[in-house]
Amino acid sequence: MAQSTELRTYTRKERNMYLVGLTGQNIIYSIYSVVLSSYYLQNVLYIPSMALGVILALTRVWDGFNDPIMGTLVDRTNSKWGKCRPYLRIVPIPIALATILTFTNFTFNVDGGLFEGRNAVVLIWTVAACLLWDMIYTIGDIPLWGITALMTEDEKHRQKLMSAARIFGGVGGGIAMLSLQPLSLAAAKLFEGVGDIHRAEKYGFIFVAVIAAAISGIMFQMTGLFAKERISAPPQEKKNSIWDNFKLMWKNKPFRQLLLSGVLGSPKNAMVLVAMPIVTYYYSSKNPTLSVLYLLLLGGGLFAGQFTATALAPRLLEKYSKKNVYNFSNLMIIVPNIILFLVYLSAPDQMTQPIYLAISFVIFALNGISIGLSLVVQTYMIADAVDYEEYNSGRRPDGVFFSGQTFLAKINASISQIIYGIACSVVGFSDANIKALNEFVEKGEVLVRDAMMTTHPEYKSFMTMLFFMITIPAAIGSLLAVIPTWKYALDDKTHREMLAELNRRRHEGDDSAPELEG
Repeated sequence: MAQSTELRTYTRKERNMYLVGLTGQNIIYSIYSVVLSSYYLQNVLYIPSMALGVILALTRVWDGFNDPIMGTLVDRTNSKWGKCRPYLRIVPIPIALATILTFTNFTFNVDGGLFEGRNAVVLIWTVAACLLWDMIYTIGDIPLWGITALMTEDEKHRQKLMSAARIFGGVGGGIAMLSLQPLSLAAAKLFEGVGDIHRAEKYGFIFVAVIAAAISGIMFQMTGLFAKERISAPPQEKKNSIWDNFKLMWKNKPFRQLLLSGVLGSPKNAMVLVAMPIVTYYYSSKNPTLSVLYLLLLGGGLFAGQFTATALAPRLLEKYSKKNVYNFSNLMIIVPNIILFLVYLSAPDQMTQPIYLAISFVIFALNGISIGLSLVVQTYMIADAVDYEEYNSGRRPDGVFFSGQTFLAKINASISQIIYGIACSVVGFSDANIKALNEFVEKGEVLVRDAMMTTHPEYKSFMTMLFFMITIPAAIGSLLAVIPTWKYALDDKTHREMLAELNRRRHEGDDSAPELEG
């Protein structure tokens, strides 16, 4: 059979619709992981911090171990649309509805016991709604990233698509982080006549969540409708069991190193958990306008760095290896984050002054560069590990291996949630104390950062804990993350040779798989 030299790849329309869908999916993810998990449940519904940390951690760990199961289902799927696209056609509307459901709960009674009466209902509802959301989200998330390795045979096109995906994913996350909480606080004014200030705030969050989930669900639908798969997995005489796929992931040395790196780097995720509470209380004291201002100043630095890094990643990889870029992107933020916490300790009530805002902006921008580079390169390296597996065993486990990416995201979130829950419990930043803090803010007498040194010095421990969480865990996690990948098993030259051979087999129909040295 004559070999075709033309590599199959996506069209501009397919790429654009994929990116629209991915942006919508990331808005949905941020509604849940940033607005709901890091603020609404603890600071509006008053669920105790440690109980909430355990609930969210356990639901995410449970669902994280379901990811390889979903990956197995994806790899076993054989339809006229391919193996990822069928799930992308059906999941957007259910995940939008599940997102709305997570906000519809009762308020925890801070004067009652943890499992007494209404409080038991609040906890059960939270567990059930979060489990449902996580499971539905998994059905769409694994195929959404897995399809990137199937839309093109051209490695450069694949890298460009993945870089663009990280940029547009960041855009979706940035839209949610910068706008949804201020919009919810502003929307609370629409409901001032239905009850007290607390109830109005709760309804404001639900109102914005409904609108945001509906819009982002429609956007997410575009990927399933328009993206197409151009790589078919080689036919398998034997279907792997779920346990076989767990072993497959662990035996693949490059993939195993990435998994370990991701788990050890989990504390970095604490920054996302703390961003909204720290802006809400320290910087803005729930003023919607100030919330937007400081989210733009501080979050703007983070996202500016992230977008810059994801856009430059392909160019950096033309000069440096994936391993070196990944490791450096982690190491580069250790010292800056420690410096930021020391700056806060030196002037705990002055962080809104221009000089301290400038320092914070620069350090958040460096964190954004670190996040952008590490996520993009991690995605490349997972795709490389899939090629590695196909080259050596003849199996192409796109679904299973990209389930590892969602598994890491959930393990990262669960570990960070437990760390944050412990930190909140240590200083008493929970249920009754948060309610008292909210009532203090609602009186509008003085900003929380001013109260730390004057009328209510007990708030200083709350704010110190938040500044600690936004800096030190990220520094520790970044150092730990490079340990497994310091001697990464798959160098770029070897991967290029493997990929050329795989494309030759695909076009010639050659199923042989010579053993790769090393």
